[in-house]
Amino acid sequence: MIRELKLEDKELYLKMAHDFYRSPAVLYSIPDSYIERTFEECMKSDTYVKIYILEHEEKPAGYGMLAKTFSQEAGGYVCWLEELYILEQYRSKGLGSEFFRYVEKNREEGVTRFRLEVEEDNTRARELYKRMGYKSLDYCQMTKEF
Repeated sequence: MIRELKLEDKELYLKMAHDFYRSPAVLYSIPDSYIERTFEECMKSDTYVKIYILEHEEKPAGYGMLAKTFSQEAGGYVCWLEELYILEQYRSKGLGSEFFRYVEKNREEGVTRFRLEVEEDNTRARELYKRMGYKSLDYCQMTKEF
């Protein structure tokens, strides 16, 4: 089951996000204060970020996060699939596929594209994304931190 994050999920989410950012799925860890800031933003509004809890047999099994931007190139809103984290014991049970189907089916009006990033060597995740219809882009991404 997929459901939206609730206030009472705070400690659960903070722990899972902390663990995600210390896993091989990401290039570098982030301060826990960033994770807390994301939770607070999600509780204020779903304008920019939406977090979901994934459950398996009524137990928390992971989380997924969407962030929204506008893209002229896409002709509308783009949902960035920012994070998908599934606890080890719940992997390969179809939760990732269920999450993608859920967010695509329930996308907001005006969303014309879903986009995500994945580490090159995260083959398990890359295979899931390919099965769900995602294609690689030949982009070089650049960032500037403040």
